[in-house]
Amino acid sequence: MSWLNSVRNVLPFRAKVETSEHLWHKCKGCDRMVFVKEWAENGHVCPLCDHHDRIGPAERFRQHFDEGSWQIIPAPKVTEDPLRFRDSKRYTDRLKAARADTHEQDALVNARGTIEGHAAVIGVQDFAFMGGSMGLAVGEAFVRGVENAIAASCPYIIFTASGGARMQEGILSLMQMPRSTVAIDLLRDAGLPYLVVLTDPTSGGVMAAYAMLGDIQLAEPKATLAFTGRRVIESTIREKLPDDFQTSEYYLEHGLIDMVVHRHALKAKLATVIGYLTEERQAA
Repeated sequence: MSWLNSVRNVLPFRAKVETSEHLWHKCKGCDRMVFVKEWAENGHVCPLCDHHDRIGPAERFRQHFDEGSWQIIPAPKVTEDPLRFRDSKRYTDRLKAARADTHEQDALVNARGTIEGHAAVIGVQDFAFMGGSMGLAVGEAFVRGVENAIAASCPYIIFTASGGARMQEGILSLMQMPRSTVAIDLLRDAGLPYLVVLTDPTSGGVMAAYAMLGDIQLAEPKATLAFTGRRVIESTIREKLPDDFQTSEYYLEHGLIDMVVHRHALKAKLATVIGYLTEERQAA
């Protein structure tokens, strides 16, 4: 018998206890530990440094719709793996893994409900689903969300969070940029507001398309907002960029967005904006 086995037989080692919940969350903003319960009750915002963590569709809907007022709009059916793409893994396998992890069909989920009594359709991109990348399913879901808003005569609000176009769908992914632009034009032809809430991170083809076409552009604090990466720009212009470059605050300072709103105040702000933009229609 080895020395290690003899020690194991003598010392009262306890079996590892597995728990379904973690007690602590390490903040990505300040690297400090906070209670998961406290962090979650604070809207997934760090109570120590105010860092806004990424959240998915279910939590967004819960935070911004009136309680019990919202329902999910079914995800549209699209052709999966139209290019039969494969890199280190098959695209179909990547989709299966993302669906298992997020329990969502794809990276954009829509729901309709009320925000402080104002009817609205909200679309939320989930960065946890393949980086919130834009493919056929996201483009079709965006159009479906706009169509539902037009049918309900209410605003469409999109919460963006994306790394950009989905490379596994090639040119078909890039085609969603003009498709979403046409959908926004239809919404405006109907006299309905299109509101964008930029969240961390929003970049690439999404940033170059529907993420910057809102009637009102809002953003969460310190969100990374970019078309292309910082290193690419610095190597191209051969200059050092400001530390706050490609953040919500930088965009606000340079007039690219209208306001930066803390997550705790976002529901009330959206309700106020909707009230202003739809007052004439409601009066009629």
